[in-house]
Amino acid sequence: MSKSIAGEKPEIYLVDSEADALSELAMAAEASYPEVTKKLFEEIDRAIIHRRDDLPAHVVTMGSRVEFIDEGSGASRTVELVWPRQANLEENRLSVMTLVGAGLIGMQEGTSIEWPDRTGHVRRLRIAKVSQPVQGEEAA
Repeated sequence: MSKSIAGEKPEIYLVDSEADALSELAMAAEASYPEVTKKLFEEIDRAIIHRRDDLPAHVVTMGSRVEFIDEGSGASRTVELVWPRQANLEENRLSVMTLVGAGLIGMQEGTSIEWPDRTGHVRRLRIAKVSQPVQGEEAA
């Protein structure tokens, strides 16, 4: 597993079917969410694409439960990364169409990334733990 150094982005991994769905989602939302879609397209472009069965262990995919830590503040948060229509912050269901959600997709447990939040501040987020959904539970 590769760790990242300041300013360098770690390798990310996407499931082939999710990469296609994320691209379509980003294209459809580009006019409404230009900053998020730009970042999401950048992540899709640099991702290593795998079939779900060949995905490295502990990678954030749609439906994953992710514990991440803001290395600046030390704050820890656990969310489920979901499609926009499933998002509900009260239930810790974070949309992939948020800046943080777009930054989490494809990350591997133990890696960090410098990523902007919705206020424009760049934060260093470290993926502490990733739990995968039971097969068939993730919905597109």
